[in-house]
Amino acid sequence: MSKRKQIASAVIAVFAIGGSAVVSADPLVGLQNEAGKTHAASVKSQERIDSIYEQTQDLLIEYRAVVDETENLKVYNDHVARLVADQQEGINDLQRQIDNIDGVRKGVVPLMYKMIDSLEQFIELDVPINYEQRKARVARLRDLMGMANVTTSEQFRQVLDAFSIELDYGGTIAAYQDEIEFNGTTIAVDKFNLGRAALVALSLDQKSAWVWDNQARQWSELGDEFLSSTIKAVKMARKIEPYNLVKMPIAAAE
Repeated sequence: MSKRKQIASAVIAVFAIGGSAVVSADPLVGLQNEAGKTHAASVKSQERIDSIYEQTQDLLIEYRAVVDETENLKVYNDHVARLVADQQEGINDLQRQIDNIDGVRKGVVPLMYKMIDSLEQFIELDVPINYEQRKARVARLRDLMGMANVTTSEQFRQVLDAFSIELDYGGTIAAYQDEIEFNGTTIAVDKFNLGRAALVALSLDQKSAWVWDNQARQWSELGDEFLSSTIKAVKMARKIEPYNLVKMPIAAAE
């Protein structure tokens, strides 16, 4: 009986020691758990701080970029404003011209009719170089003046072109086929003109030659001394022969 009591007492003592150890371990575990939670919370807080810092840096960079862009836009806007002001001045100038165009047209249209009349009179008094073409050009100008679908500026341009063509006749050397009236007979000829200084005609069989007398307004027959020169002149104008000196009947200046 005494051994059993001793064993029982030992068992009870063991349980008592074990129980006290369990009881004393609980606060330590709790502290460790709390410490772990605090550390985890600190890690998360640091992570949030790092994230906020990075976001702040990104926002700062973005802000600086926006400030730079704003400055650039301000400079560009000032530049565009100057361009717009200059364009507006150009528009205002065009508007002033448009406002005055009626007055200009009223002055230009009568001028063009006078220019056409003067051109026609000049052709009648001038050496008859390409006479029919020049008369036809004047007729086209008169028709053009009556066309409502042609602008005043285009009409004026063509009138000036006609005057420019007339001016060119004074400096050209040309040969072309045409007809002349001599002693009541129409004769097919090759005409040669040295500007307005000389206008001669050569029969197609190259046996006769004539010169235009602008004072008498008629053709005069040339002597044989001018026949070979007239033939050469026609060939030179047509680039059959190289240019060279030839004898031409030229009226003396008055």
